[in-house]
Amino acid sequence: MRAAFAADPQQVRMQNAVTRTAIDDVALRRDVVTTTDHSFRHRLDDWSVTSQKKSGRCWVFAGLNLLRVGAMQKMKLKDFQFSQNYTFFWDKLERANYFFEQILVTADRDLDDRTVAYLLDHPLDDGGQWNMFVNVVKKHGLVPMAAMPETESSSNTGRMNANLKTLLREGAAGLRDLAAAGAVREALDARKQALVESVYRVLSIHLGTPPTAFDWRWRDDDKVFHADGQMTPQQFAQRYVTVDLDAYVCLVHDPRSTSPVGRCFTVAHLGNVLGGDFDGGVRYVNADIEVIKDVTRRSIAERGEPVWMGCDVGKMMHRELGIWDAELFDYAGVYGIESVHDKAQRLAYHQTLMTHAMMFTGVDTDVDGGSETPRRWRVENSWGAENGIKGFYTMNDNWFDQHVFEVAVHRDLVPAELVAALDIDPVVLPAWDPMGSLA
Repeated sequence: MRAAFAADPQQVRMQNAVTRTAIDDVALRRDVVTTTDHSFRHRLDDWSVTSQKKSGRCWVFAGLNLLRVGAMQKMKLKDFQFSQNYTFFWDKLERANYFFEQILVTADRDLDDRTVAYLLDHPLDDGGQWNMFVNVVKKHGLVPMAAMPETESSSNTGRMNANLKTLLREGAAGLRDLAAAGAVREALDARKQALVESVYRVLSIHLGTPPTAFDWRWRDDDKVFHADGQMTPQQFAQRYVTVDLDAYVCLVHDPRSTSPVGRCFTVAHLGNVLGGDFDGGVRYVNADIEVIKDVTRRSIAERGEPVWMGCDVGKMMHRELGIWDAELFDYAGVYGIESVHDKAQRLAYHQTLMTHAMMFTGVDTDVDGGSETPRRWRVENSWGAENGIKGFYTMNDNWFDQHVFEVAVHRDLVPAELVAALDIDPVVLPAWDPMGSLA
């Protein structure tokens, strides 16, 4: 191998380059960069981006970014944010309760059972999915950022999460021991309630105490003063959420042969709010990628509504330039090794899954005979304004095909047969299936 490497001048040149320069700078395709402009036929955003900082709250930010569009219009503001910290707090508490319930449901299984092991490996992650976002908003409402601002731990969740996971795993051990000793359900529920109260205490110390009511006043962009007076979070959400969350459906692109197009799916033991709309787990319909692109384009171009989406964000991405393209980096040219797996194979072999949630705010199209074909997409990220085009990114359409997995769109835009599929008992995927990954 040493002799073969030394005898190949191309490999030696690549060694000389990559040992002194970052691989992505060597592999970056200039022809892709220079042909990717940032203009869009349809563009919705005229606001600034948000920043999740050192946390995994992208799905919360993407969801609240979607809702703040209508709120800003209603309040006549170009600068407004719902409190991401408030929604995050309640998701953490609800998810702790959900986790303990799943531990009780599986208490009769061995500790090394694959489902039990998975639950213990992922007791309280930061990430989530659209259905989980809807659950929290519908139960707990929303507040403006001023009513529950960011804290050190909401912006940097690592240490808090580590301590919470210790609490949850130790709590799980206690619940399993009680169940093994034959404790009645009332005793198990009492222990679970005490554990949830401990989680509430830790969350309050790190994130602050969520308000039950607050006084909302603001001056709009026309310099007009408004005062709503005392409001509860539920009242605030009812007044300033201008979209019907019940009207949204999740479409997912899962090209594996085991996942038929047009079927409804859920993932075992994946959820947050017990008794919520999606108590039985997230629910989505598997759809062809062209259908997903079409409903996304129509939502932006025809309805003027941005779209929540989930993708594998790190693939073929240049953060500074704010570009995604399926061929952005010529790794094959550097290494002399071609990648042979398609999207379905990458899912099956743990090479890809949904890792991040963002929002589509624009689409550029080619027009032919009155019909529009997408060529690139504008994306509002939640990584601050330092990267991309002031925090907005450009996604070429070939990247959408390969690395986008999920969108939440209004059901009126979705083909009737896919909407009808939601009423059929879903196929239940195991807890560790990649389609249960949390953005």
